Amino acid sequence: MKQIFLFILCLMTFIVFGQEKKYVTVKKTFEVMGGKFDITVVSLDEELGYIYIQEALIEVQRIEKLISSWDDASETSLINKNAGIKPVKVSWELYKLIERSIQISEITNGAFDITYTALEDIWKFDGSMHSMPSNTEVKAVADRVGYKNIVLNSKDQTVFLNKKDMRISFGGIGKGFAADKAKALLVSKEVKAGIINIGGDITTWGTKTTGDKWLIGIVNPESKGLVSSWLPILESSVATSGGDADYMIVNDKKYTHVLNPKTGYPATGIISVSVFAKSAELSDALATSIFVMGLNSGIALINQLGDTEVIIVDENNKMHKSNGIILN
Repeated sequence: MKQIFLFILCLMTFIVFGQEKKYVTVKKTFEVMGGKFDITVVSLDEELGYIYIQEALIEVQRIEKLISSWDDASETSLINKNAGIKPVKVSWELYKLIERSIQISEITNGAFDITYTALEDIWKFDGSMHSMPSNTEVKAVADRVGYKNIVLNSKDQTVFLNKKDMRISFGGIGKGFAADKAKALLVSKEVKAGIINIGGDITTWGTKTTGDKWLIGIVNPESKGLVSSWLPILESSVATSGGDADYMIVNDKKYTHVLNPKTGYPATGIISVSVFAKSAELSDALATSIFVMGLNSGIALINQLGDTEVIIVDENNKMHKSNGIILN
């Protein structure tokens, strides 16, 4: 009897291992939200993987339509059109995003502010601007900036900008928000693993088909732009602000496209900020905030927050990092 039992046990073990699932990696790139959307999923087969990717794309496009300030039909545009006129009833999804944006404004002392948009009326980083706006011009526009002028009514689910010609936009948080939503959709469909990158806002879950963790390369400016080390991104996110994106040069001085909502002028002192956090939305918003806050204040903030880290490259090409970052 023992021999028969052992034989059955061995047979069952063989069947279990014989039926072990084989996963494949499927990748695709799209143009969305003004930049590249790279997505990789780990799936049981290639066809199913592409179906998941298409569903993620549709979700990102849905978010883009919701938050786009360029789409006249979006809820965001409707809020802007009614600035100083009347409150606008919005979806709960957008209402909560605005609420979270205000919370980040508060913890960063206004370094993050979705009402910065009015400043784009006088600052252009497309190569067309060759002189600085006057202090009078900056002040006139800056008077329309300030997150404390956003009035939320949770009972009626409305948003009101209480100054005429105020505008909001989600350039410092929207891509991270979209990445999180696409990830949540795929996780709900029991997609084993993946990595989503929307314009540099990256979020991951699970592991590669090999069981290895997803990795992100850290470029050390002192090693001539080469990847000097790799950091694992496990069930986590990273967003980078700055770098060699949009900028302008006036009198041989380079000005970044990241604007300081409190002064009305481009932020200075930092070349790039990369924030590591659980959500891509938070990573995105904090990367923008720290670029404005500056080196010391930015690292001090991150060291007070849980499960959040930062790598900063200053204007002298020197790398700085928060307490929890360990580079090889």
